[in-house]
Amino acid sequence: MSEFSMYHAMTPGTPNQNPVRKDEPNKFRPPIAASPSGYQQTGASVATGQTPNQYISPQNQNMAPPQEQSYFPLQPSSGHQPEHDVNNLASQMGAVGLGGDAAAHPRPNKKKNRHAFHTLEPSGSSQAFNGMPQSGTPPSQFLDQNNPGPGWPQPQITPAMNQFPAATPTFSPAAPATQAQYAARLGTPQTGAAAFTQQGKVDPEHIPNIPRSRDIPAKYYLEHVYPTMEHHLPPPALVPFVAFDQGNSSPKFARLTLNNIPASADALAITSLPLGLVLQPLAKLQEGEQPIPVLDFGETGPPRCRRCRAYINPFMTFKSGGNKFICNMCTFPNDVPAEYFAPTDPSGVRVDRLQRPELTLGTVDFMVPKEYWSKEPVGLRWLFLIDVTAEAVNRGFLDGFCEGIISALYGGNDKDESEEGGSTQGRFPPGSKIGIVTFDKDIHYYNLSPNLESAQMLVMTDIEEPFVPLQEGLFVDPQESKSVITSLLTQLPNMFSEFKNPEPALLSTLNSALAALTATGGKIVCSLSALPTWGPGRLFLRDDGNMHNTDAEKKLLTTEHPLYKKCAQKMVESGIGVDFFLAAPSGGYLDIATVGHISATTGGEVFYYPNFHSPRDTLKLSKEIKHTVTRETGYQALMKVRCSNGLQVTAYHGNFYHHTFGADLEFGVIDADKAIGVMFSYDGKLDPKLDAHFQSALLYTTASGQRRVRCNNIVASVSEGAAEAMKFVDQDAVVNIIAKEAAARMTEKSLKEIRGALNEKTVDILAGYRKHFTGNNPPGQLVLPENLKEFSMYILGLVKSRAFKGGKEPTDRRVHDMRMIKAMGPLELSLYLYPRIIAIHCLDEKDGFANENGHLKMPESVRASFSKVEEGGAYLVDNGQTCLLWLHASVSPNLLEDLFGEGRNSLKGLDAFQSTLPVLETHLSAQVRNILQYLESNRGSKALTLQLARQGLDGAEYEFARLLYEDRNNEAQSYVDWLVHVHRHIQLELAGQRKRDDSGDSLASTASTFVGLRTPYWG
Repeated sequence: MSEFSMYHAMTPGTPNQNPVRKDEPNKFRPPIAASPSGYQQTGASVATGQTPNQYISPQNQNMAPPQEQSYFPLQPSSGHQPEHDVNNLASQMGAVGLGGDAAAHPRPNKKKNRHAFHTLEPSGSSQAFNGMPQSGTPPSQFLDQNNPGPGWPQPQITPAMNQFPAATPTFSPAAPATQAQYAARLGTPQTGAAAFTQQGKVDPEHIPNIPRSRDIPAKYYLEHVYPTMEHHLPPPALVPFVAFDQGNSSPKFARLTLNNIPASADALAITSLPLGLVLQPLAKLQEGEQPIPVLDFGETGPPRCRRCRAYINPFMTFKSGGNKFICNMCTFPNDVPAEYFAPTDPSGVRVDRLQRPELTLGTVDFMVPKEYWSKEPVGLRWLFLIDVTAEAVNRGFLDGFCEGIISALYGGNDKDESEEGGSTQGRFPPGSKIGIVTFDKDIHYYNLSPNLESAQMLVMTDIEEPFVPLQEGLFVDPQESKSVITSLLTQLPNMFSEFKNPEPALLSTLNSALAALTATGGKIVCSLSALPTWGPGRLFLRDDGNMHNTDAEKKLLTTEHPLYKKCAQKMVESGIGVDFFLAAPSGGYLDIATVGHISATTGGEVFYYPNFHSPRDTLKLSKEIKHTVTRETGYQALMKVRCSNGLQVTAYHGNFYHHTFGADLEFGVIDADKAIGVMFSYDGKLDPKLDAHFQSALLYTTASGQRRVRCNNIVASVSEGAAEAMKFVDQDAVVNIIAKEAAARMTEKSLKEIRGALNEKTVDILAGYRKHFTGNNPPGQLVLPENLKEFSMYILGLVKSRAFKGGKEPTDRRVHDMRMIKAMGPLELSLYLYPRIIAIHCLDEKDGFANENGHLKMPESVRASFSKVEEGGAYLVDNGQTCLLWLHASVSPNLLEDLFGEGRNSLKGLDAFQSTLPVLETHLSAQVRNILQYLESNRGSKALTLQLARQGLDGAEYEFARLLYEDRNNEAQSYVDWLVHVHRHIQLELAGQRKRDDSGDSLASTASTFVGLRTPYWG
């Protein structure tokens, strides 16, 4: 097994072993509140003596029938068709029908030293779900076939493993079905497919179900790790998992749309799928994962290919006894530097391989020497720009922002304080410094020197050509100047409560901050609560409401303001990024298209509060300021993506600065929540005997002042045709790439054209699959690819999102969501396109508490449809941006008292503006608070606070209705109608009668070149 050891050797373990997570001390345990007194976490009876369904009156218990344990609708037991009978196999598999051989044949070991030897096993077949027994089938018929032998333990079989082919043994049927038996099954709903009749009717219970596609793998990955080389399909993006890096980067850092790539552009075109990569280079690790190693090669820097400049990685091979290394990207043989030399063993593997993280891990950090520096690296400089205009003071936004800064710098749990002696070491990186500036129509600087008793204010009245009035005391260590900083932030709301200026001079303040940070680079955190109508760069009300749903609307989604563009460009060149906290307390217009352009260009983020209300939203504001300060952040960043010979990069999507196509991507700042989409096309033909390799290199300065390169390496197998590729499609990456491209086109195409293009793209992908990979299925059946079953629903969610939906939508909200989609990672986007809904009125008594292994037991999610909402129900609805607690008008008074406290037994008696649940000694309160803590640990950059949506009482109920994406809303169809529509167009395509809208060249060209398949860019 020398080949395996070359690429996989991390431990003496066996290749196809599926490690079970033992109860090691550092395993992932979601934070769990202690069970209240009188309750036990496991096996406890509810203290009140009521049943778990205590909150539903008997006449209201109109619950949906319990779902089967299996991931798919029940099927009669069946055998397996002979492998060569492709058409029958495809028909039998229904939603999973794949052309070509059912099982991949091993490839010849030519050029073996450059091959990762992926064992490609069939994915998602109907033969007992890859080794799982079906209902009514004796387990012995299916299990323990192809026992791998004593040294290769058989993995635990769970329903989740249907999605993860490498986890299961290859299946050998005991009794293959005859043709007659097979024909008798054609009327059965197929695995994962909606059972359509010729008339296009559909059973809503049989259509693909996103909540189940998340819940089942989530249970599996509570007890198992994800080995990055042995499994070829990553878990769904929303599922928390512990990755075991075997040389291929974790899906948290990088996701390929296709983990098996067709050898030619023609083969890829058959699928209509994009070939792309979603990168989140600084993504947060989960507890239980190994930290990213930081490697220092001294003055010489890390070894690199002389031709393509790729960094050393696990897939480079060594020849000539260790004197040469062969680049896995361009195949160039390089001399090994003398200081890096190590001999190779007889199989060609370096003898020190296991001691070299860069040769065994897919993700590493390299320390780099001075030749990689643009300026002397220092700790990150944070500059807080605080809006002190009348609106900010009157609406409580200034109060909330100052509280948030204090919380981010000094707040937190007592445990940290006691451990670190009250220091901010764990929260604020050593070497980082902060400065504070306030602004209205003037700019106010503050000397925060620790030698002073209180901060000194310097007022800059010259806003036409602002400069920096002080050097010493502008940036200080937050710990040394703690008393000065806290007293200033505490006094600010009162200082500006008497003299209120209504108009902020934003651009002058930003230019002044740019001057203060030019020498070092840094991060600006800026608040704004009114349209900046004073001084240079003053803005005016562009959106008068008359341009919505017209071609002119796209002009409102971008900025033509030359001064803001120039400021953004200068900031990127100086290594500065901006995060904006924008509040429109009265729902006013802020021109986010122009103001937010600076964030989008510099790699920052906009936190938007469209109807800021002081008591309700202050906690959310505070949590998000804390998050932006404490998450991993790099600045002065450059990124380069490299790929194998035969492929080339054709487009990038995200929030960054890119002045010419061949140049590196530039970021003022980049943080753990930001993702970039990269598109590839063919400039030749790939060799099916070799793998395709991808490497992203992010050169950045850490918050503590170290210059590093974060290197991510990804490998994919190559197949001659597209049939194999369809088995290894990453649905979350495909949706992410399509969403990013659609968002990038919003300033060029009308929203109607983009929605049409998304519609066409969905039909293209599913019709291509139906035409080429499914054989002779009945024409009345909608057949979906196994790994793209939920794709249609995600695209429908995208069409219904605020960015793309029809109807009237304020341009501020539209452009904010558009830029957010461009920077979202797969986890945050998955949640944004289909919210998590949890029924809390019918929790099992063990839900929300730790199980016997210490993992939180989560209740099953509910589908996003009002038909699933029960009378008298209470539901948590979380889309990653807001979290609603929806309460039915006839909700149980007992439930309200258990959640909100004694005496709170009616909806009208609740505080409409509360944002948290009180800590009560009730079973239900502990359960829901634990569930909320779990949700908070598994999301993107936006904080989780509750917003009440009481039926018939709160305006937030409209948001609840909007988030029920399976229903007809947001100017778009219901999920069932959408599938019927897609199916009808697939049938027209198969019959050669599908017509595209030729009312102009816009939609046709938009759809035909969508996601860079036929040409790199849209026509």
